[in-house]
Amino acid sequence: MNRLRLAAAVNAGKFAGAATRRIHRGGGTALPGLVAEKVHPNLVRDLGRSLGGGRVLITGTNGKTTTARIIAGALDADSRPFLHNREGSNLMRGIASTLLGRASPAAAIPRAASTIGLFETDEATLPRAAAALAPSVLAFTNLFRDQLDRYGEVDTVAALWRSALQRTPADATLVLNADDPSVAELARGWSGPIHWFGIDDPSFATTAAGAFDARWCRCGGDYVYERRYFAHVGWWRCSGCDRRRNEPATSASAIELALDGASFDVGAIGRVTMPLTGLYNVYNALAAIAVCRVLGVADAAVVSGLAAVRAAFGRQEVVDLQGRKLWLLLAKNPAGANQVLLLLRTIAGKDVASGLNVALLLNDRFADGQDVSWIWDVDHEMLAGHVARSWAAGDRAEDLAVRAKYAGWPPPTTVAHDPAALLDGILRETAPGDQVFVIPTYTAMLDLRAELARRGAVAGAMD
Repeated sequence: MNRLRLAAAVNAGKFAGAATRRIHRGGGTALPGLVAEKVHPNLVRDLGRSLGGGRVLITGTNGKTTTARIIAGALDADSRPFLHNREGSNLMRGIASTLLGRASPAAAIPRAASTIGLFETDEATLPRAAAALAPSVLAFTNLFRDQLDRYGEVDTVAALWRSALQRTPADATLVLNADDPSVAELARGWSGPIHWFGIDDPSFATTAAGAFDARWCRCGGDYVYERRYFAHVGWWRCSGCDRRRNEPATSASAIELALDGASFDVGAIGRVTMPLTGLYNVYNALAAIAVCRVLGVADAAVVSGLAAVRAAFGRQEVVDLQGRKLWLLLAKNPAGANQVLLLLRTIAGKDVASGLNVALLLNDRFADGQDVSWIWDVDHEMLAGHVARSWAAGDRAEDLAVRAKYAGWPPPTTVAHDPAALLDGILRETAPGDQVFVIPTYTAMLDLRAELARRGAVAGAMD
């Protein structure tokens, strides 16, 4: 009876997905799973646990999508069968949609015994996903404040993650960011294997204050840094107990960043390159390399996966708009936004000699977080003197205009809620060949991309 119900759920989900695509109401990455789970609530468990090649869950505040894409590229290069929620639908319904999309009408996944399940997972969804899938690998990229009205403070998310570990098989391997003390805290009490990753490059250490999201250890001691790369990430130790950064098994050194990519050395692999840039993407690459090593992926395939990775939706995606090159740089929280601004400061004067053209977009919808006070924790001041032109758009465009003023930027020449007005302003004030760096929050990116699709600059909006 259970098998019949599972098959009915799979077929109901497939029908819902086909109907959604037929009437052009999205890409079918969420609704099929939602329908299927209504029919059979244990669909993720019953389909997911049939994947005998390993079940990998990747979570964290920033970098989940990019990390998963790099791993997918490496698995593909290594000819390893896998399935992956590539579109980034990372709630249970998205995981369910991915599984049923591969399943036959009889609710069987072809080659399931050797197939790897690779699932980007929302931070708050992790406990349910871990309970359902019994992962063999659980990777954590970082932990920062994000969408406070949805997730709460970082302590709330950390508690959710610890509850997920209680539902994870004891022999699963944790892949942890050694440089993030909040992530490293997850090792406490874990008896299974741990694979640490981190950066070893003193040239990227900073003394800037930045936005801290972890100041104190659970013992009450302060975190003290030998090197701090950004926010609370770096070579840390606790002043009140014996906790300190663990030596990574996978680390990056001799890092070089350019506008169109990054290169760095990885122990036992050598020099690697990827067409993504920014220190945050080096961390994403390290998380991916670490997972691949746990899975036994060949080094040559890892190198190929890094070289072949393409920007995910809105994450260093490049769009041509009537000859202008628009760089879409998603920024959802203070830590991520500061990393984007640091990247722009790094390339200012080196790759962009005439000053930066920067457009900021801010929405306050549910998926963005309705409390936008976090923009004052973003160090926009680091680009003072480097910005030639600026624009502000989104539901809270006026807030951004005020923030830009206090940061010492040129006043935004366009302040508009409508992305069409923003693009018109950019076209009016720039010339073909110019580069514009567009920094949106999540739903603002969706709005902007929909308008770009309407103008024929991109293929279409995402589900």
